[in-house]
This record gives sequence, structure tokens and C-alpha cells, in this order.
Amino acid sequence: MVLAVLVGTLNVALFVLLGGDARGRLPFLLVAAILGAYAGQAIGLRLGDPLRIGDFGLLSSSVVAWAGMIVVAIVSTLGPTRHT
Repeated sequence: MVLAVLVGTLNVALFVLLGGDARGRLPFLLVAAILGAYAGQAIGLRLGDPLRIGDFGLLSSSVVAWAGMIVVAIVSTLGPTRHT
């Protein structure tokens, strides 16, 4: 679980660096990335992962973490916006 938190946080940092602005969705991105990394690690254990750190599948956890962050980004653009 600790590596899932680290991988999820690192992927969120990279996502915000590449995307520019996270606005108010940063906590949602962080939760989605951590849960995605944890789920991706479980998938990588069963299917095999070419890039591993011990028993932790780094490639599969990163791919699923990015999928979770992309879902959060898409849902946040579909939701209502505030006009000030």
C-alpha cells in the first residue's frame, strides 16, 4: 500500500506538471491515482509486469493510475462550472 501511495502521488505530480493547472480537483486526482495504483498493482501481480520493484508492478500501477486521473479530468470538465 505504501508504494501505491508513492506511485500515485508521483503520477499526480507529473499529471499536474504536464497539465498545468489542477484547480479544485487535486484531492480527487490524488485519490483516483492512489486507488488506481493499488488496483494496477493487483492486476500486475496476476498478469505479470515487465517493470517490477520486488512484488510491486510499477508499469501496470502507473497505467491504471493515469486511467483514473483521466477519468477524473473528464468528469470534472462535464460537471457544472462556477461563473464569478
